[in-house]
Amino acid sequence: MTDPLVILSGVVKRFGDFTAVHRLDLEIAAGEFTAIMGPSGCGKTTTLRMIAGLETPTEGEVRIGGRPMNSVPVHERDTPMVWQSLALFPFLNARENVEFGLRMRGIGAVERRRRAARWLERLEIGELAERDVETLSGGQRQRVALARALVTEPQILLLDEPLSALDAHLIVRMQGVLTRLQRELGITFVYVTHSQSEAFALADRIVIMSQGRIVQVGRPREIYRTPANRFVAEFVGRNNILSGTSRGDTIETALGTFPAAGLPAAGEPASLVVAADLVRIDRAPFEGAIPCTLISEEFVGATVTLFLEAADGTELKVQLPERALGDLNPNADGRFYLGWPADVGHVLAEG
Repeated sequence: MTDPLVILSGVVKRFGDFTAVHRLDLEIAAGEFTAIMGPSGCGKTTTLRMIAGLETPTEGEVRIGGRPMNSVPVHERDTPMVWQSLALFPFLNARENVEFGLRMRGIGAVERRRRAARWLERLEIGELAERDVETLSGGQRQRVALARALVTEPQILLLDEPLSALDAHLIVRMQGVLTRLQRELGITFVYVTHSQSEAFALADRIVIMSQGRIVQVGRPREIYRTPANRFVAEFVGRNNILSGTSRGDTIETALGTFPAAGLPAAGEPASLVVAADLVRIDRAPFEGAIPCTLISEEFVGATVTLFLEAADGTELKVQLPERALGDLNPNADGRFYLGWPADVGHVLAEG
């Protein structure tokens, strides 16, 4: 990672008796696309607001470009934010919305118009410059909001759930726009979301938060395949988690004993995580297979997740391409056998 542009050191944020962020340490590199992800109330938006200067840390320090920022007001930080609500001015047209930040900086009218036009063209909505923002579609308004944030050419752009109000097809399209812009501009993006698909599609690095604390930081594949603890394993992806007891080189669970690497000492509690897309499913029994009954199916585009139940009531998940479902004939009697290679399980050293 290159030198950090943003550093949060021992940052704490309290609202009265409630602690929203607990002693957070985080570095974000210049030019990096970082996604902060977690459930509602985990502290991700509060963290973003402290970077923006909209909240002041109760303890600790925020530094940007080596400069302490705790006492620096919002308008001096050069950290524009794209909001979930977009926060466009309804009394201004698209061009005037984009010009707003430049006007606040004292840029002359001719130069404001030139820069705004360039960014509207770059975001492929130049022909909408004189349109009232209330007449624009959700995707068009999203592009106006991005142009308004980027027209000042900041070092860092903060985005708070910016795609959550868009339809599914627009989300995918805007993900492409954001990725392209970030790579072309080399600007640091800090992106808050609760959506795993958005974070994994966009980010170089993902920060997972829970109850005001960072619980894992890593690249998308690392987060997905090697969750740091049970919370991450349950929050990210479609994981099967089998709790049991270490026997040294195997883990004993209610569903049987399975080989695994990286187990704690014999007798210690441990959990084995197996991603749903790594599970083998078959109509016929095979060595080490677990007999199960199909409970339900969930289709997401070309992917389907099967939810099954073992004899003891344990729920297991299998994820596979939709086109493979026909060969399994799930509407027959609902009986299947599941298993996985010994090398695909990830061990959590906890109960």
